Amino acid sequence: MADVSRQLQEQVLAARESGTPLNIVGGDTKAFMGRAHEGKGESVLVSAHTGIVEYQPVELVLTARAGTPLSDIEAALAEHGQTLHFEPPQLGVGATLGGTLACNLSGPARPWAGSVRDQVLGIRLINGKGEHMRYGGQVMKNVAGYDVSRLQAGAMGTLGILTEVSLKVMPQAARSLTLVADMAMPEAVRYMNARAAEPKPITAACWLDGKVYLRLAGAASAVDATARHWAGEVLEEGGGFWRALQHQQHEFFAGEEPLWRFSVKSSAPPAALAGRWLLDWAGAQRWYRGEGDMEHMEALAREAGGQVSLFRGGDRSGEVLHSQPAAVKAIQQRIKQAFDPAGLFNPGRLYSWL
Repeated sequence: MADVSRQLQEQVLAARESGTPLNIVGGDTKAFMGRAHEGKGESVLVSAHTGIVEYQPVELVLTARAGTPLSDIEAALAEHGQTLHFEPPQLGVGATLGGTLACNLSGPARPWAGSVRDQVLGIRLINGKGEHMRYGGQVMKNVAGYDVSRLQAGAMGTLGILTEVSLKVMPQAARSLTLVADMAMPEAVRYMNARAAEPKPITAACWLDGKVYLRLAGAASAVDATARHWAGEVLEEGGGFWRALQHQQHEFFAGEEPLWRFSVKSSAPPAALAGRWLLDWAGAQRWYRGEGDMEHMEALAREAGGQVSLFRGGDRSGEVLHSQPAAVKAIQQRIKQAFDPAGLFNPGRLYSWL
């Protein structure tokens, strides 16, 4: 455990004085996300700022420094039979809590357990003036500053340096099993949405390579009763399948081919785009491997009621996130100005204009 917040503040103050851009680095497992790094400025190493500050198993709340590895947090929770229900992806060794929030990453349970944004209770943040601010709280009923805490989800460090995060945690499921069945993609979209609408203990649903996978988790009686009534065979290594999907270790994610992420209406018909697909979140998150241009991909996403991003690979010198309406763009620029008036933090990482 180490508290280096004072050193981080001093680095920000020095950068503000000299006008030097700062590139925030945690575990360096998600450096590929966002626009291409231009190599300017200096790095801020948050990975040295580690440790669980407070953990109250009875209150279902944990507070840890932003550089704390997710593996350390999950190990501490497991000792008390608890877990992070949003199933944070670990895209490499050393993935940190702060990086998970900054990139707004959640795993297969997202539609049922909520996202990392939903689990955040409060944060501490060093802003562009070098001030170490606290937002939110450490109890579930505290809503003071709650929206400011949630603004950090997906900001990719452009609003400041996260130093501390308080999260809700939950008990582990008593029983879990996975059902698998052969199914074409269009049929799987309808099937997953129908199953997700039922009051059953479903916690994950995806389609890949002609098969639909449903995960049931909760009380043993409810899980077993549902499995008897739903179609599909029990997948013996179900836990391994979902872990591979959660951490993007499945062979689908391997290789250099561009990886696109669509966030759309779960019931939207599959896009008319040839190539390999993986549908997660009962169809709300759709991964596509293949070449494409942003304009065409955005048109497909809008048709499906959502947005698209070039998640990994491809040309990252231009915009890699879905374009924003003028009103939203203006709001984002005002927020950036409020938190980081000198534009020190990760300039251009999200958009060229931010």
